Amino acid sequence: MDIANSVALVTGASRGLGRHFATQLLERGASKVYATARNPENVDLPGAEMLRLDITDPASVAAVAEAASDVTLLVNNAGIITINSLVNGDLDQIELEMDTAYYGPLRMIRAFAPILKAGGGGAIVNVLSVGSWTPSEHWGAYSAAKAAAWSLTNSVRLELSAQNTLVTGVYMGPTDTDMAKGQLFEKNDPADVARAALDGVEAKQSEVIADAMSMQAKADLALDPAVIYTPATATA
Repeated sequence: MDIANSVALVTGASRGLGRHFATQLLERGASKVYATARNPENVDLPGAEMLRLDITDPASVAAVAEAASDVTLLVNNAGIITINSLVNGDLDQIELEMDTAYYGPLRMIRAFAPILKAGGGGAIVNVLSVGSWTPSEHWGAYSAAKAAAWSLTNSVRLELSAQNTLVTGVYMGPTDTDMAKGQLFEKNDPADVARAALDGVEAKQSEVIADAMSMQAKADLALDPAVIYTPATATA
């Protein structure tokens, strides 16, 4: 996948990681970058074309697919975290997490797969998380949604292989965006994550694991669940 001269669309491009994706795509020579957001009038991204998009709204997704029918690279970046547990959390918020992290990217993939095929295959980047592999008793809704998105990524990779579409999953631990604001732990630089992801696309990688935390989390999947899924509040 050659990013230079590609036509890219980034969801959730108003700030944080999505903004870095859009900026770096332009810097790498993409011929056009559609930067999408719920409120595009508030986004200042020189050189990008702003489009209004709510990935939880099927009509909005359809409208963007019609407006951006020349896309060759789709970056599914938009996301939220509601800090809800699964057993006692707000069910509406849990459903919103799943709608945003799973159904939203699925809507985008279904809308843009024919467009990518018409352009020769192109590529899809799904921005995922260490949470895909590491659940939490405190924000289980986020982990469950990201785990579902991990499975989605692997399944659509198989389904779209025949049309020569590269599907790349990007995995990272805490990253210095608004989503992690106020959290007192070491964070990735979002510019580094975006750079690694785009390097991975150009190298035709199926996965980009952006940090040591995510690499360890994936390796830990081979362990006994009783070892890796022990609640943080558990005592000896």
